[in-house]
Amino acid sequence: MHIHILGICGTFMGSLAVLARELGHTVTGSDQGVYPPMSTQLEAQGIGLLEGYRAENLEPAPDLVLIGNAMSRGNPEVEAVLNRNIDYMSGPEWLAREVLRHRWVLAVAGTHGKTTTTSMLLWILEQAGFDAGYLVGGVPKDFPVSARLGSGDFFVIEADEYDSAFFDKRSKFVHYRPHTLIMNNLEFDHADIFDNVEAIERQFHHLVRTVPSNGLIVRPAKDVHLDRALAMGCWSGVQTTAIGSEVAHTPDWRAELLSEDGSRFMVIHHEQPVATVDWAQTGLHNVRNALAAIAAARHVGVTPDHAVAALCRFSGVKRRMELLAEIDGVNVYDDFAHHPTAIATTLEGLRHKVGDEPVIALIEPRSNTMQQGVHQQALLPSAGAADQVIWANLNELEWLPALVGDWQGAQGEAVQHHVESSVDALIERTLAQVSSPCHIVIMSNGGFGGIHQKLIAELERRFPA
Repeated sequence: MHIHILGICGTFMGSLAVLARELGHTVTGSDQGVYPPMSTQLEAQGIGLLEGYRAENLEPAPDLVLIGNAMSRGNPEVEAVLNRNIDYMSGPEWLAREVLRHRWVLAVAGTHGKTTTTSMLLWILEQAGFDAGYLVGGVPKDFPVSARLGSGDFFVIEADEYDSAFFDKRSKFVHYRPHTLIMNNLEFDHADIFDNVEAIERQFHHLVRTVPSNGLIVRPAKDVHLDRALAMGCWSGVQTTAIGSEVAHTPDWRAELLSEDGSRFMVIHHEQPVATVDWAQTGLHNVRNALAAIAAARHVGVTPDHAVAALCRFSGVKRRMELLAEIDGVNVYDDFAHHPTAIATTLEGLRHKVGDEPVIALIEPRSNTMQQGVHQQALLPSAGAADQVIWANLNELEWLPALVGDWQGAQGEAVQHHVESSVDALIERTLAQVSSPCHIVIMSNGGFGGIHQKLIAELERRFPA
């Protein structure tokens, strides 16, 4: 079968392409604005990529078109699919029908940490000898590609609350029917499709409704929005996680920090010490991710001590505080930031790790929600752990310069905020601030105008080996 994918370079649709190719299908796809790591992964898999959306991309007509949720009516390729009566469906529906049916699905949902937690859980199962199938919304460093079928009964999937397609407005994760479900957290996001946080709580409740009574839900002990989602009805077992004594009651899983930056902590199950995680990751968010992954792995038979041993060898995920370069004491990181909470926890983790060494954050408010200004009051405070913050206003957001201007006028604020409207200006300002040692964090959920390699090239020119 020839399957053509619209929006193939998105992390989800690109992973579907890999699975479809592994199933033996001929796979092609179209996208606008192709960039690594997904584009390079697809090219390595021998999957044909077409730049731009045109009716001619459907000649000869494919047997099936999978339509990504970024596609809408008016797109010339979408219109051609409909006009020519070519068979089509959403990516999540195809995945559920062709891959997930009759598998034990372990799903990871939440506003933050889905990709990393999915990768942790997958790595634990891999080290335990499970040949699990998986789909990760990113590129885990411990695996060559973002998806595979696997030969075992289990399938690990990143479960997104975003809608399935323009013709199916249900959240993607409603299609997956997990037996083991991690719900990391729940905050307001995706303002382009959700009116308020209550609408997202309702979608998470719909997900909860699909978990069988002999299934398991793993969740943080402290999250009011998850409380509300579960209060609508829950028919499955629930286990809770926490750090230290942050909740009055005793959670099922708890972490005691042995290092403030989260790089060492003791895992405690039912108040009995299990083992110490000593790893390369930092940040309390990753400690929480790890607890959830350990709990979920236990549900399918991996003992907690084996899970901890695996996490000590976990390499992480590309674009999640990925160290791109170290040039004469100047460290450049890439991070997939899309929400103020994610910005804050990531920068706080780095601050605990590097102490007083300067931290420069280059942040592009690129997600639909951030560009609409929904989180603007939380946006600047979220970068409080940095010394310098340079905001990329590449899409000329009217509210951003005014917001930063007001903030710069505040009294007693140590963080310096600036706005630049081009990548070249961002690099110029960064170079003016850089010193050695120094940590530069590039935060965006997109390609950021290729700033990563451009900045590294300028740093290498300035600080020759």
